[in-house]
Amino acid sequence: MPQNFIACDREQGFLLPPSLLDWVPEDHVVWTIVGAVEELDLGVFYGAYRADGHGRPAYDPAMMVALLLYAYAKGNRSSRGIERECREDVAYRVFCANLVPDHSTIAEFRKRHEAALADLFTSVLSLCRQVGLVSVGVIAIDGTKIAANASMDANRGYERIVREILAEAAETDRVEDELYGEARGDELPEQLQSRERRRAALREAKRRLDGEHEAARDAGEAAGDEDPIVAFDLDLERAASSEQGRRGWLRDARRQLDERRKSEARPIARSRAERLREAKRRLGQELTAERAAHAAYESYRARGVMKDGRRFGRPPDPHTPPQTPTGTINTTDHDSRIVRTQGQPAKQGYNAQLAVNEHQIIVAAEITVDSPDFGHLEPMVDATTSELEQVGVTASPETVVADPGYWHKKQIENIVSRGIPVLIPLDSGLRNSARPSWNKGMYAFMRRVLATDHGQAIYRRRMATVEPVFGQLKFNRRFDRFHRRGRSAVRSEWRLATCRG
Repeated sequence: MPQNFIACDREQGFLLPPSLLDWVPEDHVVWTIVGAVEELDLGVFYGAYRADGHGRPAYDPAMMVALLLYAYAKGNRSSRGIERECREDVAYRVFCANLVPDHSTIAEFRKRHEAALADLFTSVLSLCRQVGLVSVGVIAIDGTKIAANASMDANRGYERIVREILAEAAETDRVEDELYGEARGDELPEQLQSRERRRAALREAKRRLDGEHEAARDAGEAAGDEDPIVAFDLDLERAASSEQGRRGWLRDARRQLDERRKSEARPIARSRAERLREAKRRLGQELTAERAAHAAYESYRARGVMKDGRRFGRPPDPHTPPQTPTGTINTTDHDSRIVRTQGQPAKQGYNAQLAVNEHQIIVAAEITVDSPDFGHLEPMVDATTSELEQVGVTASPETVVADPGYWHKKQIENIVSRGIPVLIPLDSGLRNSARPSWNKGMYAFMRRVLATDHGQAIYRRRMATVEPVFGQLKFNRRFDRFHRRGRSAVRSEWRLATCRG
């Protein structure tokens, strides 16, 4: 009796057309994501396309959104990698109904709908609320450093950037000299250099154009020359509240400049020459902000009276701002910074912030360019309450917990005044004793609370709540480096990846 095997005939045709419903089991995550996307309001995506249906047909935004959500959940953020899986992976083929979007189409979709993809975070959070996963008990806040799509070697100072811009201009002149010789390069063609030949050529061109349909042209603005450095308007009332003297005014001016850049959300240019000019412009902005801060501080001190009515003890120390910018900036991704984590090498990247509830559901996800977590407690609490309000949750968090890096006395007072308790240890594990002068008032009260069994039980839940989420994102989904550049693009990528955190 011959051996008995199931036949493997790869040339056998299907007797009936195959059904996508049979390709993956009913309990596969594919159907969960497809069902979730069907419940989302994708009006912003559809509104970006022509309503009259003219032009080349585009892929359905619902299909593209579902495809990206699944790809990010699998740790696949490469547009080429997603295109490859659409050909080879049966789950991807179910999402795309056997269509194969080109990698450039996928990349352009992410770029075109950058803001809408970031807002998907709120839409997915709303679905989580409907199934009872969004609670406002203990909210844990933490941050992690994620590498940018840029190298630390691309950081440049002002003088080096200027030298590279001049070198780029010299290289352009050299290439044009080889191409045009002694000519300018903008001379008219021979047929347009005399009056008669010019009239004949124009009549012929007009005859050809008369029989053609006039095509609609996109109204994109052409890239212009270097933007002038505008005057920096420092918010004097905000800066005057600083208790850190000249350094506090300077720090607040830099923070205000950073907030302006965040609101502008300027994209990163592909051309190196344009990126160099933008880097030079930003360093000039920082110098202007520094000068404005010093001038405003000295004007404030010249009045002789503090905001609370007290008199200054002595005049301010003299200071002469530099004539040229002294800082550095990354010429690949201008918004990225050198970020550091204790015990790890520094990297060019961003500080990615999360707020997580007791079900390990991410309720807020934001991006900051500051390396330390100091100063980001209140902004993350504001982001959390804003996200919850948008999905219909009006209750405030019962308690906010964070590690010692978030300790900020003024911000903690602001949060507590809103009726939200905060638990943050004062001293990190690197200190053997309390910091000098941190032994009374709020400091002593926080130590007493954390010394109780109840306070310790609440704070111990922080590590088991938020740390596994970072492990899931950075290890299981391989989200240890951003693929896109610029703060707005990075924020969109981060929020899209945390939709299923």
